[in-house]
Amino acid sequence: MIKIIQNSTRITRRLTKITTTTRTTTNSGISLSRSNNNSNGVYVSSFSSNTVGLNNNNINKRFYSTSDSTTTTTEPNECILERLTGQDEGISVISFNRGQVKNALGKNMMKQFRQHLNELRFCPTTRVVIIKSMVEGVFCSGADLKERAQMTPIEAAQFVHSLRTSFTELETLQMPTIGCVEGVALGGGTEIMLAMDFRVASKSAKMGLPETGLAIIPGAGGTQRLPRLIGIPRAKELIYTGAIIDSKRAFEIGLIQYETEKGEAFAKCLEIARQIIPKGPVAIRMAKQAIDKGMNVDIASGMVIEQASYAQVIPTKDRIEGLTAFKEKRKPVYKGE
Repeated sequence: MIKIIQNSTRITRRLTKITTTTRTTTNSGISLSRSNNNSNGVYVSSFSSNTVGLNNNNINKRFYSTSDSTTTTTEPNECILERLTGQDEGISVISFNRGQVKNALGKNMMKQFRQHLNELRFCPTTRVVIIKSMVEGVFCSGADLKERAQMTPIEAAQFVHSLRTSFTELETLQMPTIGCVEGVALGGGTEIMLAMDFRVASKSAKMGLPETGLAIIPGAGGTQRLPRLIGIPRAKELIYTGAIIDSKRAFEIGLIQYETEKGEAFAKCLEIARQIIPKGPVAIRMAKQAIDKGMNVDIASGMVIEQASYAQVIPTKDRIEGLTAFKEKRKPVYKGE
């Protein structure tokens, strides 16, 4: 929250801490919007020209604040969101960038991850999301155990809950998601993969849920998503033994859909995404909804879900465009309308 101190002679603005009352904030004319050039969740706040009680000489001054802090942010970019352009317009890429700890899941990185997911959830132009690493040889090494060791039992439980919630938010994004794995993806790294629609791994990848070796269990969805994906017996084997498997074995048991040569996983992800983005965006969203929701109910209930999802595409302009393009023997241009 940004706060403002006003007195009769001057207005003091400080970057580090600014105080106000709820009434002043509500009526001050401050506009708050995310900076397009900042991936730290930093917001830019500026005074509008009709701000009550402000000196006009100070109207255009700006200050920066994180969305949930009263101090200037110095947080590093540990999770970066990029929207591709050109032929790849419609593809958004989230990259983990915490190399000093092999992309271990820490508070700051997960905070930025959740901010990006929230942006994408309401982004009308994003049609596919790819999640990858900027750190060579590692996708995500799992929990930040050094950070976790400093937490109280309650804090640890809260953080694991936040991981579980974040991965569910990833899973429930309306657009397709693709995991790009080069190198190690252990514990929470594997659980992130499980929450995505597609998983692509290079021959350098190592995956597994080794939590039982630390006298805990996978706590961010691993015990639920893994058996649904590869079957109960194989999931129990991987979780009970804490086995770490390579990309070949992961492909054999259905943990990943594609195996590539080292360094080529992202190219494969782009290839998949490029096949999706020309398709009708509403149709893709409804197909994902029908499949994901239908898999958690009996088939009769699933048919009802399919019917309801199909009904959403009938009144769209894109459906008419598809029929018109077919008649005119041209490629359709879908706008998600």
